Amino acid sequence: MDASSYLVPRRVALDVLVSCLDKGQPLDDALGRHDGFPALDPRDRAFVRLLLATTLRRLGEIDEMLGAMIERPLDGAATAALQVLRLGAAQLLFLGTPAHAAVDTSVRLVEQFQLAYLKGLVNAVLRRISREGVALLGDRDPARLNTPGWLWESWAESYGEETTRAIAAAHLTEAPLDITPRGDVERWAAELQADILPTGTLRRTAGGYIADLPGFAEGAWWVQDAAAALPVRLLGDIAGKRVADLCAAPGGKTMQLCAAGANVTAVDISARRMTRLGENLARSGLSAELVTSDASKWTTGEKFDAVLLDAPCSGTGTLRRHPDIAWLKSDEDVARLTLAQDRLLLRAVDLLKPGGTLVYATCSLQEDEGPARIDALLTRDKRLRHLPVQPAELPDLASAISPLGDIRTLPSMWAERGGLDGFYMARLTVE
Repeated sequence: MDASSYLVPRRVALDVLVSCLDKGQPLDDALGRHDGFPALDPRDRAFVRLLLATTLRRLGEIDEMLGAMIERPLDGAATAALQVLRLGAAQLLFLGTPAHAAVDTSVRLVEQFQLAYLKGLVNAVLRRISREGVALLGDRDPARLNTPGWLWESWAESYGEETTRAIAAAHLTEAPLDITPRGDVERWAAELQADILPTGTLRRTAGGYIADLPGFAEGAWWVQDAAAALPVRLLGDIAGKRVADLCAAPGGKTMQLCAAGANVTAVDISARRMTRLGENLARSGLSAELVTSDASKWTTGEKFDAVLLDAPCSGTGTLRRHPDIAWLKSDEDVARLTLAQDRLLLRAVDLLKPGGTLVYATCSLQEDEGPARIDALLTRDKRLRHLPVQPAELPDLASAISPLGDIRTLPSMWAERGGLDGFYMARLTVE
């Protein structure tokens, strides 16, 4: 294989990392916008994803090490060289990339960015890491270093230091591939060589090209974290009932609702994401009414038997899958999002029939996006009351049920099985 074939995927990774860390674009969006990424062969696409995820997952450790080696900050135009060093360090320290490949391609990337005057620095730093990497890592504290201070402090206040450390440690490992089958769980577990979790989700080791797996093309299943599949289950038997799925795209929960026999109206503000939702439904042979609208303002004449609101949030419960969130979000984002969550909750209540069921969910570990929002809602609307979740509804996850009967899953739960995304869920009814 010639040297340029090694360089192309790393150049894509560099472009995406610059877009993410220097321009604030979410990782998935930056990948989706890069024209060169789809042109890579599947193996190189998988490498780019792994390299980026590893760099972001271990960014605190990497920067701690680089900071001890570089006397002057690499800022301004030179920030591209910092991203090159981060990618090079991730390859050497955590991916086992041969030194000649990681160092040579990094030097060439610096040249491509017309930063030739930094070639010597990049070469020297990465060669030292290749020689002394394990020793340089030493007895550092990976869980703490790779968790931004604002997150660590907020989690410690909510969950305590011990649980916070367990959460942070869980974020250092790649999440497994979780799958929700449309039906015939046993068959698809065998076909996909997956384990059946107590809640019914199928789980297999991450890796490979998802679209090549049996059953994908015909929509027999879809990818969905085990915790993300729980909110729909909290609605109980919904066959034949009218259910509103607010903030629905990309549609995992919509597909669950349809597969359970509900008459579903899916609402989302993003036309692009709703197009994807429609494609996912079509692939699975399922149908729903799709409405592109701001769910906090959307109205309809007939009220619903049930409303599912998976509200936009900081996403801090999904750092195993989206490690960029740790470095792109802040407590200011959480404060802004809570205002939107309150508006959406009020609209959800307005759409619900008396006696109907509302399930609120966020994939966030922040208390302000969870119990605090439900407390605020109950204070505003005295017609509402909790419908506590019972242990029998959550097999082998009783520890996730709060004294009030809400659910709080943590990435450190089910550690022996590969963990869970962090979610908050509450079930309410209106009288």
